[in-house]
Amino acid sequence: MKAIVWTQYGSPDVLQLRDIAKPAPKDDELLIMIRATTATSGDCEMRALSGSPRYTLPMRAYIGPRRPLRIQILGMELAGEVEAVGSRVTRFRPGDAVFAATGFLSMGTCAEYLCLPEAPEGGALAPKPSTMSFEEAATVPVGGLEALSFLRQGQVERGQSVLINGAGGTVGTFAVQLARDIGAEVTAVDSADKLEMLRTLGADHVIDYERDDFSRGGARYDFILDVIGKRMFARCLRALKPRGRYLISNPGLLQRLRGHWTSAAGGKQVIFGVSHPTAADLDALRQRIEAGRLRTFIDRAYRLEAVAEAHRYVETGRKRGHVVITVGPLPTVHGHHRSSTATNTTTV
Repeated sequence: MKAIVWTQYGSPDVLQLRDIAKPAPKDDELLIMIRATTATSGDCEMRALSGSPRYTLPMRAYIGPRRPLRIQILGMELAGEVEAVGSRVTRFRPGDAVFAATGFLSMGTCAEYLCLPEAPEGGALAPKPSTMSFEEAATVPVGGLEALSFLRQGQVERGQSVLINGAGGTVGTFAVQLARDIGAEVTAVDSADKLEMLRTLGADHVIDYERDDFSRGGARYDFILDVIGKRMFARCLRALKPRGRYLISNPGLLQRLRGHWTSAAGGKQVIFGVSHPTAADLDALRQRIEAGRLRTFIDRAYRLEAVAEAHRYVETGRKRGHVVITVGPLPTVHGHHRSSTATNTTTV
C-alpha cells in the first residue's frame, strides 16, 4: 500500500510517499480502507518537534530521540470503509463506513490502510455520518471531540456568553457550532479572512483580532475558550465575568502556574483543556450532523502524495476550517470533483 512516511524531525520535506506492507488486523482490530484524512496544526507540530522542551523532550523519548521510530506515519483522523475485522470485533463488519480519531500517540492515517482496535486507546471509532461524504466526515473526529470536551469542562449552559479565541481552525469551528447548539451567545475571534466563514457557522459576533482587542471592548463573558493560548492570559482574564471560566487548550508552564494561582484566589476559574475521546461522544457528533445541527468547512483538499504541500499550507496560519487529504478515488462533493488544491467550500 501507499503511505506518507515520516523519516526525520523537520520541515515538510521529511514526509515521503512510499510503498509499504499492507497491515493485517489482530483479533480485536478492524482493517480500514482510508478514503480521507486531514492535515492539522497538531500534525505539523508533531512532525517538526520544534516547540517547548516541555513538550518535545517527552515526545522524542516516546517516538525516537533522533528520528521517528515508534510512529512513522502521521495523521490523527480518518473516514473510510471496513475491509476486514478480527474474530473478537462485534460492532462492525466489512463494508461499514466509519470515521475515527486514532489518538495522539498512535496516528497513522496518511496511508491507504490502517488497523484500529474496535475501542482505540486515546481515540474513538463510530459509524460515519450518512449525510457526509468521506472527505467531510474525516474533518470531524479530532476537532469535534475536543470542542465537545472543552465546552463540557467549561460547563457552558443556555443563555451564557461564550468567546472562542482562534475560532477559525480545527477545534474552533466546531466549538462555535456546539456552543450555539447549547444555546449560548457566541463571539468568535480570528483573522479578518475567516470572519465570514464563522458567521456562516453561526457565530453571533465576530472580531478581527488584528484590528480589535476583545478584552477592551467592554463585553464580559461567562466562558472563554482559548485555542491559541499564546500571550493571551491577562487579556482573557480581563474579559471574564467575575465568576467566569477560562479554558486554555494547550497551556505552557507559565500559564499553568498563573492559572493555578488565579483559581486558588477564588472567583475566576482557569481550566487546562483535556480531551478523553469516546465512541459515545463521536456517535453523538454523528447524530448532530445527521440532524443538520453540525457541519464542516473545508478550505482545501490535497491528494495523498501532496501531504507535504498540505503541511506547508497549514503552517502559513491561513487555514480556514479544515485541510483534507483524499486517499483513493477523488470524492465528489455536491456534484463536483475536487482538485488536489480545491477552492474554499462550505460543506454540510
